[in-house]
Order: sequence, then C-alpha cells, then structure tokens
Amino acid sequence: MSTGSALRRPPAWWTDAKLGILVHWGPSSVPAFAPVGPSPFALAEVHGWAHAFAHTPYAEWYENSLALADSPVARHHREHHDGETYDDFGTRFRAASAGWDPTWWTEPFAAAGARYLVITTKHHDGFCLWPTAHPTPHRRDWAATRDLIGDLAGATRAAGMRFGTYYSGGLDWTFGGLGIDSFAAMIAAIPRTEAYRDHAAAHVTELVERYRPDVLWNDIHFPHRPTVERLLAEYREAVPDGVVNDRFDLRGVAAGEVDVDFVTPEYASIPPDTERAWELCRGIGGSFGHNAAETADELLTGRELVHLLVEVVSQGGNLLLGVGPAADGSIPALQAQRLAELGAWMAVNAQAIHGTRPGDPVDGRPVTTTAADRYVFVLDPEPGAVVDVPGDGPVEVLGHGRLDDEPSRPGAVSVRLPSLPPTPAVVLRRRREG
Repeated sequence: MSTGSALRRPPAWWTDAKLGILVHWGPSSVPAFAPVGPSPFALAEVHGWAHAFAHTPYAEWYENSLALADSPVARHHREHHDGETYDDFGTRFRAASAGWDPTWWTEPFAAAGARYLVITTKHHDGFCLWPTAHPTPHRRDWAATRDLIGDLAGATRAAGMRFGTYYSGGLDWTFGGLGIDSFAAMIAAIPRTEAYRDHAAAHVTELVERYRPDVLWNDIHFPHRPTVERLLAEYREAVPDGVVNDRFDLRGVAAGEVDVDFVTPEYASIPPDTERAWELCRGIGGSFGHNAAETADELLTGRELVHLLVEVVSQGGNLLLGVGPAADGSIPALQAQRLAELGAWMAVNAQAIHGTRPGDPVDGRPVTTTAADRYVFVLDPEPGAVVDVPGDGPVEVLGHGRLDDEPSRPGAVSVRLPSLPPTPAVVLRRRREG
C-alpha cells in the first residue's frame, strides 16, 4: 500500500476547524520547570539525543528528567524541592486543582478562535485526570478524585467546541522505564506486558464510554496491534464522526495497515503530503506543559501566532496549539496574553481561516478559499502597499470595507492598502471566478 493509504478522510467538522488547543496539566504542573531552549528535536540534531533528553524544554517530562543525574531538572529539584518526591506533586496537584473552573479555559480558548480542545487525560507519568476504575497497581492514589475530564468535557461542549482526549499509550512510568536518555531507550521503555496492555486498553475504553471524545489522540505508541484495531473499531462505532491521530502505531500507519485520520508533526512546519490530513502541534512556548522559567522571549508573540496559523491553514493543515495551565488551573499571564492577541485578530479575520481550503499563493502571499471567496493574506502590511488580487468581484479588507481597484493583468486587479492600525496581517477578500 502507499504511504497515505491508512489515512481516512476526516469529517468536515475537523477539516473546517483549523485551530485546536492541546492542554497539558497534571503533577508536573506543580514544579513547572524545564530548561528553556530549542525543541528536543532541534537539540538532538545539534547535540544528540542524550543531551536532548537531559535538557528537554518539555516541562511535562519533569519526572524523567529528574531521573537523569545532574540534569538541569535534577539540580533544580535539589534546590527547590529537596525532600519531596514526584509522588508528592500528585498530592499537591489534587489539592491545587480542587477549585479550578473549566470556564477559565473554555472562554479564552473559544475567544481565540479554537474549535476543539484536547486534554491530557494521562501523560507519561501515569497520573489520570479522572477517577478511573482502573488505577495503576504500582503507585497509590495516582489519579484525580474530582472528575476533571468530565467537568471539562461539559464546559467545552457548552462553549461550542469539540472535545478530545489525549492519552499516553506508549509510556507510563508507573510501569517502569524512567531514566530515558536516548531515542532507543524511549522505545525500550514502552511497556509491552499483557498487564500494561490490559491496563491501557481499559483506560481508553473507559474514556470513550464516559466522555465520547470527538478526538482520540494517542501519544508515542500503543502496544499490541490487535488491541489497537479493537479499540479503534469500538471507538468508530461509539463516535462515528470522531477522529483518530496517527500515534497509536506510526509504522502501521506508514505501511497502510492501521486506519487513522491525520498525522501529527510536532514543533516543525513540514510541507504537507496532499494525500494526508495533518495537524501541527506545538506549545505557545518551548514546552507543552507550564514552564515557569519561560519568559516572554521564549513564547511566540501574537504576531508569530497569527503568522503560524496562516502558514498552517494556507497549506491545508490544522494547528493544535499547546497551553500549559498552572497547577491550580489558571492560565499563566503570558500565555493568556498571547491567546488574547490571537483572538483579537481572529475576531476580524476568522472567516478566512475556519471552513477554508488552501489556495494558490498570489505573489508569494498565502491564500485560502471557500466555494465563494478567495482570501489573500498580507503579512505585516505596510500602508500604501499595492497588492494584486485575482478574481472578478470587489475587493475588501476584512473588518475595514471595500477598496478601490484597477485592472493590473487579465483576471486580476491592483488595490492600494489604506492606513490601518498595526496588525500581524490583513486579509483581502474577493469573490472567486466561476
């Protein structure tokens, strides 16, 4: 089979959504620390995987980084949390999250233009954010007592967004594997016992039965192909218009043997394969989970967020943007500011994002289209700049009205941009031909 043959055509709601939010939240939100720097993939390219794991900027990997002697996290832990174990962070997280209100998330996420939200129900540390009937046998009281997932699912849907569940099927450090210091060690750390297979499968079944997630987002891997096939079949029956990502079995997807909906490049904007639906995932900063060490310099600016969204959508992808709340569920101020800046731009220009498809660039400028309209993005616009716009109808700047135009070449006109308030991008809308 061809490389893209294991990919279904996602339902229209997912293809039209364009922007989702991925929340990492759990015990690692208590220490909220990782060394700031490039993505682990960029670190590995320059310094190798041993350095990348020891210096990963992913704060949600705190427990593994702590197990690596003399890593920045291990040094930080000795200085700031001497005498505490990672288990203690689970107790502190349960206490901190008791007063959390899910609308603290759903309101700013919806205002930013997100159409779906995915939450880490269980990350690699094995801590479950719902009161599971299948607790880990290797760590006592290692789950939320409050149904954080159920509360968020209800609030998310009430806000008009779709709800998704992230689950770490490939790593669960309560079953072993800590001290991952290479890519090979990460693969070796995937639990492959029947006990873990049954444990993880019971969790996925429980999540589907309790919350009917619109997105089933697995990470790293999921051991045992027949179990994956059974779980996905059961999910398709329970949620017919749900979507599944490629990380249950990357090799099976590549070989055309496992049926999923989209692929998930991480911290890298790749030229999309037109046969594949894709979703770029990355945090607002260098970490998915909350890293209190990150300053404004480590976070994407509002301008950069808009440009990234335009780049992804104009190439046919979705953007799954990572937000890392503090342990009490509050969104750190810098992340909240960036979301607000993205939302201010989307309030004017969302019609050029949601429900669109990629169009042919115009003089190198990104383009999206609908059945009726073409949208040309002018990034970092300069007042008075002249822009050619294909089409046969009037041209307008979204949010600012119609522009005067004059023919520039057959099938196109030139427009001069007016003086506008500073903005990361303006969008020119024109009726498509035909």
